Amino acid sequence: METKMRPLGESAEVAAFLGVPEATLKQWRYMRKGPRYSVVGKYVRYRWSDVERWLDENARGGDD
Repeated sequence: METKMRPLGESAEVAAFLGVPEATLKQWRYMRKGPRYSVVGKYVRYRWSDVERWLDENARGGDD
């Protein structure tokens, strides 16, 4: 059975999704703080599943 992957996210797309400037993502990469990413050639790319997982792991408040 074939599994379809979503296209990888570019920094601008991920920054817009998270509501932060692209420079913040760059700083998080340097600090090893943000979502996991891959370098494809000279380009930084994000798997959306990693972005969503990072959001879940960094959620605050509530008793879920």
